[in-house]
Amino acid sequence: MLQKYLRRILFNRWAAFFHDLLWVPAAVWVAFWFRFNLQAIPAHYVTGYYYLTAFALPVHAVFFWIFGLYRGIWRFASMPDLIRIIKAVLLSSLVMNLAGFVVFKLQGVPRTVLVLSPLMLIIGLMAPRLCYRLYKDKRLQLRSKEGKRTLVVGAGQAGELLLRDLLSRQEYQPVALVDDDPKKHNRDIHGVKVYGGLHEIGEIVRLLDIELVLLAIPSAKKTTVQRIVAACAQAEVDCKTLPSLDELTNGRQIEAAQLRPVTLEDLLGRDAVELDQQAIAGYLENKTVLVTGGGGSIGSELCRQVAELSPLRLVIFEHSEFNLYAIDNELRASFPDLKIISILGDMKNYDRVDWVFRKFAPDVVFHAAAYKHVPMLELNPAEGVQNNVFGTKMLADAADRYRVDRFVLVSTDKAVNPANVMGTTKRIAEIYCQNMDLRSQTKFITTRFGNVLGSAGSVVPLFEKQIKNGGPITVTHRDIKRYFMTIPEAVSLILQAGSMGKGGEIFVLEMGEPVYIKVLAEQMIRLSGLVPHRDIKIEYIGLRPGEKLFEEIFHENEDLQGTTHPKLQLAGARQCDWDWLTSVLQRLGRAATSRDVPDLINHLREVVPEYNGLHVSDKEKKAARTAPLRVVEGRQAH
Repeated sequence: MLQKYLRRILFNRWAAFFHDLLWVPAAVWVAFWFRFNLQAIPAHYVTGYYYLTAFALPVHAVFFWIFGLYRGIWRFASMPDLIRIIKAVLLSSLVMNLAGFVVFKLQGVPRTVLVLSPLMLIIGLMAPRLCYRLYKDKRLQLRSKEGKRTLVVGAGQAGELLLRDLLSRQEYQPVALVDDDPKKHNRDIHGVKVYGGLHEIGEIVRLLDIELVLLAIPSAKKTTVQRIVAACAQAEVDCKTLPSLDELTNGRQIEAAQLRPVTLEDLLGRDAVELDQQAIAGYLENKTVLVTGGGGSIGSELCRQVAELSPLRLVIFEHSEFNLYAIDNELRASFPDLKIISILGDMKNYDRVDWVFRKFAPDVVFHAAAYKHVPMLELNPAEGVQNNVFGTKMLADAADRYRVDRFVLVSTDKAVNPANVMGTTKRIAEIYCQNMDLRSQTKFITTRFGNVLGSAGSVVPLFEKQIKNGGPITVTHRDIKRYFMTIPEAVSLILQAGSMGKGGEIFVLEMGEPVYIKVLAEQMIRLSGLVPHRDIKIEYIGLRPGEKLFEEIFHENEDLQGTTHPKLQLAGARQCDWDWLTSVLQRLGRAATSRDVPDLINHLREVVPEYNGLHVSDKEKKAARTAPLRVVEGRQAH
């Protein structure tokens, strides 16, 4: 108890202040001493010493406090503390010398002392601080040997900052670093050796009995992260990472508290999306924005990102009561000043849809509501048509009727050469919105992209559940692959496309390279700290109804073109005769109402000849490949 009490007295702010003041007369005395070659100071110069010290004490005290020499903690003394000390000492010495010259003409004070005393004072103030830090660091390094034996991947700036923080924590014992830069090999950082490159992780883990691997490369590419995770899984050691550069933009200091498990987004993520925020805010700020399907994976993220752009009000239209409740609660907590209107309803209900548009007069509509589960719609094609085709038609008609400025349809890559009912219904929704744009003041804009990580209907939640249950993971085919992007990235590009669209376009989001689902499954197993094919088996069960081996993002006749944004491409519109389209949709509607599936499939193929699903015979598939598209000659997308 006494020891703790004495420590508090010795190292509190006032104790540090008085310590620094004691150094003032000491520094002046040492300066005199050096001036006279370490001999006794002549008697007639001692008076000058007393006069100079009398001026130095109050002046230095004021400047020490002004420059905040006591805001820092000696335990973490560093370069910023040294800079503050230098500034305080030099300025206070200047003021002290001027005052001394005015009052007593600096008689009895050698000019050499005026130069040496600030230097001595800087050394006197900084040396105890650094010695105390070195002492504490040494004690912590000795004490940290009780923590987990840790390997830090990355010997750059982030690795150095992380290592410094790890050494101050009892739960970690950093014993090695690795880095692909050969110039850093066999060197030490804070007493920890850089042993080699990333390819040697497995060997170093075994040689040094590593218990934890920490990834300290915020700018690491996904291929690098995949290599590290695979090496850790093979060596059966846990792996954590610092946030990406994107997540570190808030300026927080890198520290162990920021470490988190490696996620699927780290493995499959892409470069940060650069957006034209001014253009996006231009069509959303102070506007009424309606999001359909606002409680779903894409819809809820649309609500979050739109809410950040200060709309006049945000209208959320959702058919699931629980999803609506969840997003409403979240947004009200995060954006207490935003006017949020949560509406429970079905987009196939004409009266409900008309009331929403009439009551709230939205300026912008993001239509994210849809049935998206491919096998489920193969079993229930009539419901897929009613929802995805005629629900979209009802919303688009209402947008035209109430003069909405922009209507942004969220579509899917499954709409390209569709092999299933879901993709075909989304393609018809695209066609209707494109052609509606030709006869409406509303700008109808379509965005098309592939799978998103973390959505409710993706394979990721299924794989997570199967891993939790001990396997096996079920993959439909060895060669099946899909495009993936994160939900926030997809939504950011939807908002960007909405700002760029003039009406009638299909914006295709750049999806990068497709990922084999079996590779995705293996990566998820490794993220769980297990070894694929040993701890968790992977079984191939065959393609499900309506499933293709790979998806396409544009049709060969769509003449894909670039845009001003590197991650958005433009698919050329394929307009059709309006009277013919409305007529075939009427027949499709009657077939959906009567649940006449063969007739319904025929009408789906009438609108989308490239539809190549399980419900279509081989003869019809062959005919579809050579059938001309029903287009209006001479019409151009605008």
